[in-house]
Amino acid sequence: MTYQSTRGEDEGAGYSDIVLKGLAADGGLFMPRIYPQVTKTDLEDWRHLSYAELAFEILRLFATDIEEDTLKTMLAGVYREDVYNNGRTGEDFSKITPTRSIDGGKIRILELSNGPTLAFKDMAMQYLGALFEYILEKRNTELNILGATSGDTGSAAEYAMRGRKGVRVFMLSPEGRMSAFQRAQMYSLKDPNIFNIAVKGSFDDAQDIVKACSQDAGFKATYNIGTVNSINWARVSAQVVYYFKGWLEVTEKPGEVIDVTVPSGNFGNILAGWIAKQMGLPIGRLVVATNENDVLDEFFKTGVYRVRDSEHTFVTSSPSMDISKASNFERYIYDIVGRNAGRIRELWTQLALKGGFALTESEMAQVRESGFVSAKSTHADRINTIREVFEKEGLIVDPHTADGIFAARQYVRAGVKMLSLETALPAKFAATIQEAIGAAPEVPSSYVGIENREQHVTVMPADVGAVKKFISETLKA
Repeated sequence: MTYQSTRGEDEGAGYSDIVLKGLAADGGLFMPRIYPQVTKTDLEDWRHLSYAELAFEILRLFATDIEEDTLKTMLAGVYREDVYNNGRTGEDFSKITPTRSIDGGKIRILELSNGPTLAFKDMAMQYLGALFEYILEKRNTELNILGATSGDTGSAAEYAMRGRKGVRVFMLSPEGRMSAFQRAQMYSLKDPNIFNIAVKGSFDDAQDIVKACSQDAGFKATYNIGTVNSINWARVSAQVVYYFKGWLEVTEKPGEVIDVTVPSGNFGNILAGWIAKQMGLPIGRLVVATNENDVLDEFFKTGVYRVRDSEHTFVTSSPSMDISKASNFERYIYDIVGRNAGRIRELWTQLALKGGFALTESEMAQVRESGFVSAKSTHADRINTIREVFEKEGLIVDPHTADGIFAARQYVRAGVKMLSLETALPAKFAATIQEAIGAAPEVPSSYVGIENREQHVTVMPADVGAVKKFISETLKA
C-alpha cells in the first residue's frame, strides 16, 4: 500500500513515512492510492474477533510496511480492557466500544469514550503513541509533535505520548474556549516531554499555525516536526476500525445496511466512516451533526463551503465542534472530484483567497450519491436532548453526543438501524449537564478534583513566529 497527496506532488510514500510526515510536502493530505476491499465473507468471519484482533485485520491492510507479528503485538498492547475502562459504572469494558439502545431501539449508541481521556480521540491516539515509539526507535530518531486541539485531541495526544521515548508534544489550544475539565486534563500534566500553548484566538487559528509550521520545509526538517491531528493518516485509519466494530455489534445478517450519525467538527471522525464505506462496509447514510458552527451543514445542503473567521466562529456548549475550517474535508472532496489533484488545488486556492468555494452541479450530484446528509443543533436543542435522554433512558450523554442524537432522530429510516457515535463522556462538560438535568455527571475516580490541580501552560498570540520561537528555544534549552 502506497500513499499520495490530495494535491498531487507527493506520491509513492509508505505508511511509516507518512505517519512521521503528517502533512504532505505540497500542503495536501495523504490518501491511500486505492482503498483496500473487504468482502461480506470477511465481515462474517470477523464477528467473533476481539477489538484488538479486528484492529489488526483492518490496519494490516493500510500498514503494509510493518511486519504483521509486530503490528498484532502492538495492537494487543493498545486495545486492552484496563486501558478502556473509564466509562460508566457497570459497563462491559471488555468490548472496548460497547453499544446501547435508546428511543425504543431506533438508535444505537456506539460508546467510544471509555479511554484514558474520556473521549473518542483515545481510540486512535493510544495506537498512534505506540506506533510513533516503534517507528522512531527503529529509525533511531526523534519527533517533535506540533498539534492543535479544540478540546479533546490535545489531552488524548498528551496522554498517549507522555513518557514515550523520542517524542515531545507541543499542543496549541484556543485560550478560554474549552471546558474547565478539558483545560485541566491537559494543563495539569507535568511530564517533561509535554508543552501546552494557549493561543489568543480560535481553534482554526491554532490549526492554521500547525499547518504553516508543517509547510515550512526548513523549520520542519530542522526540528523534526510531526503531527497528531487527524490530518495524520494513521489516526484516520485507526478510526476506521470502530465503524467495522459497531456494524458487527448491531447487525444480524450478512450485508445488512446501517446508517451512522457523527458529531463533526474537523471531519476526521466521519471521514473514517466514509473510508469504511468505500472499503465495502454496508453503510447507507452518513449523517453529519454540527452545532451553531454550521459550515458543514451549509455545505451539504447547498454545495457552498464557506469558512468563518475567528470572530464569527461561535463559542458554544459543544466546544470540541467549534471549528469552521475542517481539515479532513479535503480528503472527502478529493474522492468526490474523482481524485483530481488539480481540481483540489483550484478549490483550496479559492478557499485561501476568497474564504470558500462552490462545487459544480455534477460534483454535487456525487455528494448526494455519497450518502452524506446533515443537521444543525443549537444550545437549546442539545439541552433538551440531554434532558430527554436522561428522563426516558436514565442515561446522561455529553453535549456533542446530544448534537448527534438530535441529528440522528431526523434521519431514522424504517427498517434501517441508526448507529450514533458517542464522542465524549459527560464528566468533561459538567456545567452543561447541570443546566440540562439539574445534577452533576459521574466522574471517574481518577479524575475527581482534577480542576483544582496546578496547571502549566504558556499563553501567546496566535502568531506563527511566536510559536516557532517557543519551540526553538525550548528544544535548545
